Amino acid sequence: MKFRIDKKYIHWGITAFLVIAASILFYYLLFHKESISNGFHTFATITMPIWDGLILSYLMTPILNSVEKRLVSLLCEKCHMEPTSRNKKRIRMLSIFITIIIVTFLIYSFFATIIPQLIRSIQSIILQFPIYIGNLTIWVQKLLADNPDIEAAVIEMMDKYSVELNNFLNLNLLPKMNELIRDVSLSFLGFLKTLWNLIIGFVISIYILGSKELFAGQSKKIVYALFETDAANAIISDVRFTHRTFSGFMVGKVIDSIIIGIICFFGISLMDIPYAILISVIVGITNIIPFFGPYLGAIPSALLILMVNPLQCLYFIIFILVLQQFDGNVLGPKILGNSTGLSSFWVIFSITLFGGMFGILGMIAGVPIFAVIYAGIKAIINQLLIQKELPTDTADYLNVGSIEQGEFIPYETKTRTGFANSQAEANPNKGQGKNKSIIHQFFRTSKEEDSANEEHNKEQDDN
Repeated sequence: MKFRIDKKYIHWGITAFLVIAASILFYYLLFHKESISNGFHTFATITMPIWDGLILSYLMTPILNSVEKRLVSLLCEKCHMEPTSRNKKRIRMLSIFITIIIVTFLIYSFFATIIPQLIRSIQSIILQFPIYIGNLTIWVQKLLADNPDIEAAVIEMMDKYSVELNNFLNLNLLPKMNELIRDVSLSFLGFLKTLWNLIIGFVISIYILGSKELFAGQSKKIVYALFETDAANAIISDVRFTHRTFSGFMVGKVIDSIIIGIICFFGISLMDIPYAILISVIVGITNIIPFFGPYLGAIPSALLILMVNPLQCLYFIIFILVLQQFDGNVLGPKILGNSTGLSSFWVIFSITLFGGMFGILGMIAGVPIFAVIYAGIKAIINQLLIQKELPTDTADYLNVGSIEQGEFIPYETKTRTGFANSQAEANPNKGQGKNKSIIHQFFRTSKEEDSANEEHNKEQDDN
C-alpha cells in the first residue's frame, strides 16, 4: 500500500509554525526593545561608510552625467572612438576623474574663500567684544534713563536672576567641568571617526559611480523577480518619482540658498553692516531649511549686529524680511516650482515631525520625504475612489453633505432651511435611514433602549 501525505496537513503545519514564530518574534520585540535598538545602532555604525558612499555617489551622479554626455562623449565622437565596451569603461573612468576634480575644486574654492573671512570675522568679534559690550551697555543705560519704568523692571529682573546665575556657575557648571572636557574629547574622537568614514565612503562612491547602471539593472531584476509585472512597474515608477521629487527639491533649494546668500552679501555690504561674509554664510546655509531656516539664521546675525550698532540691527531685520518675501514669492517658486506639491501647512508639519525625530538633517530632508509619502497616500485614496466610481478632485467634496446613489447632496446650513424643508416635502423618504450619522444613530438607539428598559421596569413594578 502506497503512503500518501495530504497537502492540507502540510499547509496547516506550515501555518502553525509561522504563527508560533511570529508570536515569539512579537514577544521578543515587545520585551527586548533595547537589545534590538542596540543591534540596529551597531549595524548602522558598521555600515556607515557604505551609506556615506551611497549618499556621495547619489549627489555626484548629476555632475557625472553632465560631464559624460556633454564633454567626454562629444570629445570621443570627434576623435572617432568606437563605442566598444572597453572604450565605454574608459569614458566612464575619465568622467569620474573629471567629476572628482570639479567637486574637489568647488569645495576647496568655497572653503578657501569663506574660511579666511570667517576666521577674521570671529577674531574681530573676540578682540572687540569688550567694546561691543560697552557700546551695548551705554545704549541700554541711555534707553533706561529715558524710560524709568523699564529701568525698574530691568533692575528687578537682574537682581532676581543674578543669584540664580551665581548658583548655577558655582554649584552646577564648575563641578561638571571634568564631564565637559570628557564630552569634548569624545566629540573630537567622533569627528575623526566620521571623517574616516567619509574617506572610505568617498572611495566606495567611486566604485558605485563606475557601475551605477549595473546596480540599477540588478535592482530592477530583483523587483521583477519578487513581484508581479504590474506591481514591479508601479514600484519602479514610484522610485523614479521619489528620485525626481527629492533631487529636484534638494538641488533647487541649494541653488536658491546660494543666490540668497549672495544677495544678502551685496545688500548688507551696501548698507555698511559689519561682518558681511559671516552673516551671509549664516543666512545662506540656514535658508536650506524650509520655513524656519531664515529665522534661525537671522536671529543670531541680528544679535551680533546689535552689539555693534543697534540702528544697523534694525536695518538688517527690515532687509531680511524684504529678502525673505522676495525668496518666498519670486525666487523660490521660479527655481523650485511645485516640486513637492505640498501646502504650507504640510510643509510646517513635515519640518516639525522630521526635525523632532532627526534634528537638523530631518528639517532639511523632511519636506521631500513627506512629499513622497503624501503622494503615495493620495494615489491610494484616488484609486479607491475610482473603484467606487467617485470623482478624485477635492473641490467636488468641499460642500458635500452626503452622497446618495452617486448624487452629491450639498451640506444643509441654517441659512438654507427653507430649501431643505422644500426638499424634504418633495422627497419625504430621502435622507432617512442610511444617510444618518453614526453618532446620531448610536444615541437614537441608546435612547430607544433606555425607554424600552424603563417601560419594562414599570410593567414589572405594576405587576
